Amino acid sequence: MGKTDPKIPKAVPMYPGGLEIGEEEKKEVLEVLDRKYLFRYYGPEEYPSKVRELEELFAKKVGAKYALALNSCTSALVTSLVALGIGPGDEVIVPGYTFFASAAAVVSAKAVPVIAEIDESLTLDPRDVKEKITPHTRAIVPVHMRGMPCKMDELRAIAKTYNLKIIEDTAQATGGTYQGKHLGTFGDCGAYSFQYHKIITAGEGGMLVTEDERTYNRAMGYHDTAACWRPNRYALPRFEDENFCGMNFRMSELHGAVLLAQVRKLDGLLDLMRRNKRIIKQALDGLEDIRFREVTEERGDTGICVVWYMDSPERAAEVARRLKQDGVDAKHLYSPERRDWHVYAYWTHLLDKVTPTDEGCPWACPYYKGEVAYAPDMNPRTLDILGRAVHVNVPPQLSKDDCAQIGAHIRRIIEATR
Repeated sequence: MGKTDPKIPKAVPMYPGGLEIGEEEKKEVLEVLDRKYLFRYYGPEEYPSKVRELEELFAKKVGAKYALALNSCTSALVTSLVALGIGPGDEVIVPGYTFFASAAAVVSAKAVPVIAEIDESLTLDPRDVKEKITPHTRAIVPVHMRGMPCKMDELRAIAKTYNLKIIEDTAQATGGTYQGKHLGTFGDCGAYSFQYHKIITAGEGGMLVTEDERTYNRAMGYHDTAACWRPNRYALPRFEDENFCGMNFRMSELHGAVLLAQVRKLDGLLDLMRRNKRIIKQALDGLEDIRFREVTEERGDTGICVVWYMDSPERAAEVARRLKQDGVDAKHLYSPERRDWHVYAYWTHLLDKVTPTDEGCPWACPYYKGEVAYAPDMNPRTLDILGRAVHVNVPPQLSKDDCAQIGAHIRRIIEATR
């Protein structure tokens, strides 16, 4: 079958919220422009801040006490680590399958990333997390990868046993849940992404949530080094460590305006993606030569993709190639011949401990008493799982008929490769 086959719907780009930008976003943005109030803390006249309104709406949406809007999820991760006091001398466990920013944020906070295995949910394997803990471990970064909840019960139990912090990377799973509770609200901090590929978007943007007031205040201070957030920005500190040197990770009013409209669309997008995923999976029922990705919780999965495992990397590559050739948005998740920033084996600048200056911190930091060794083959189970995995995006813009046709075509291709 070729790209012109009428039974294969035209591919829809995977920009769930981005493709839904319309009058609601325009209204919010034009209000900002009409007011000329583009900076959350002040303008030519006083108006309510769109960013502040977004924080309040998002906190209510996910059930968090505090929410802080930032310019990216990477900024939210770095800010979370700093706010929790994690830095020089500390190790932080991250999964070997995640966008590189999850590990880069740890280095930016001057801590040392330790890369752990994933399991067939494509999220952190709690068993390997336990194996990777050392006397220097201070935190775990579970990544709800490709919209699937991590095994938060097991990870929280490990964190409690070893007195570790949890920073949830919820970049790809905004709106997902686990046991009825929103992802990002299980740990000490949760970080979300609003970059254009994500479920809801303003092109760029991030959010940090926490239940702890001191953590929130430290995060506010770090993300706004000019301290505009304080009631009296020039006053002496009101409490210990209120003021310290930080960064400028603030979100603009224009981004906040777009996201206000996008948050209101989140539930509808999730409903459509979950419906579409069910239809595609139903079309593959009964295929004995595939195994679906492990589902930690069906109702909490965001539904952004369908992933299944073939019996060999070669067959996975062939199935993905033929699907893509025919216009299905498919991908083979790992091939030694194709670089991908989501697979740890290609984080060469991390594996080689490359730093912008010669002293080699954080690995050569005098406060770090541990020793971590990296290698492309250090997590063989992760590479095996990804090597057998085929991934298909599930945009909310697909109709039910589209999904049934895609599912039927996937089935034909799998059968044809036996």
